[in-house]
Amino acid sequence: MGKKISDHVTWVGKIDWELKHFHGEELSTNRGSGYNSYLIRDRKVVLMDTVWQPYDAEFVARLKEEIDLRDIDYIVMNHNEIDHSGALPELMREIPDTPIYCTKKGEAIIRGHYHQDWNFVNVKTNDTLELGETTLTFIEAPMLHWPDTMFSYLSGDQILFSNDGFGQHFATESLYNDTVDQTELYYEAEKYYVNILNLYSANVARKIKELLAMNLPLSMIAPSHGVIWKNEPEQIIKKYLEWADAYQEDQILIVYDTMWNSTRTMAEAVGYGIQKEDPKVKVRLMNAAKDDKNDILTEVFRSKAVLVGSPTVNYGVTYAIGGLLEMMKGLRFKNKKAASFGSYGWSGEAPKQISEKLQECGFEIICEPFKTLWVPDQSAVEECRNYGIAFVEALNIG
Repeated sequence: MGKKISDHVTWVGKIDWELKHFHGEELSTNRGSGYNSYLIRDRKVVLMDTVWQPYDAEFVARLKEEIDLRDIDYIVMNHNEIDHSGALPELMREIPDTPIYCTKKGEAIIRGHYHQDWNFVNVKTNDTLELGETTLTFIEAPMLHWPDTMFSYLSGDQILFSNDGFGQHFATESLYNDTVDQTELYYEAEKYYVNILNLYSANVARKIKELLAMNLPLSMIAPSHGVIWKNEPEQIIKKYLEWADAYQEDQILIVYDTMWNSTRTMAEAVGYGIQKEDPKVKVRLMNAAKDDKNDILTEVFRSKAVLVGSPTVNYGVTYAIGGLLEMMKGLRFKNKKAASFGSYGWSGEAPKQISEKLQECGFEIICEPFKTLWVPDQSAVEECRNYGIAFVEALNIG
């Protein structure tokens, strides 16, 4: 059964405790997720979004327990990736003529996914849908994070249905932000922002400023994944504005891969040199082949500077480092400094290739690539420490 969250709104979504990867294998979801769908009951009835396709039959069956499907007057689709629109075909078999309110691009995406000529109604910013005591106002939010995305605001109950904005992959039956561990929640919210929305930070900042200028009273922000922000919902808006503004902390990340521990030895020695030169800075080491790639990207986001290391393998970098660099390029981090290092046996191209790739990612390179031959001896370890010291000096000069 659904869970009533306000006078007019009932949550009718699905909690997915087992989900460990999202977007194929692109995003780790170690704390599961939720697909939030909402039923608005006034003189007119609206279903807000659906759930992921594997749960379509379950969703429709549970929705029937909550309401006679023929009583649904409108369906509103804020965004149409399959984790949001996946249950539409199952639902529309039951109520095929129900109008679907979405953006023009939303209609194109739904048609592209399901190849059905349903009853689409296109809406744009400031269009409204009168329900009785309450009114839905639509707010386009393109590229947050797809071109079809929009938010919907329900007057009276003062709820912003924000779809992927302000969401997290975080499974909880209790639904609300003040009922879960705050450290875990904010980590998942930040990880979600980094891996899904950071690329569109300029759009995020612009849209939030537009929202704030609308002076909408907010009792809740109800995204399509994770918790509903009920207790002081403005807190996540403030966080988004921070994250969208070339965010960084006083942290240096060293991320590396290693074959026979030579590059790991280098990484640890570089980290020692950094800490010796600047004891106040937080230094974090992560192994690209062992640590979760999305957690690494979250730490890149937090860091003011990054050092990336790889042994030279087949005249290039390792698979783990190559894949990570490609993901870093796609996320378009801002205002980050960087350098590269690695061990080698006979050719030693990896550090130079990493440095070039970091430049493509938009990082400012502040030290020349650094490499050591074979297994670092005490002298090479000392050189690595000095490289860490030189990196901090170059960072402070910059």
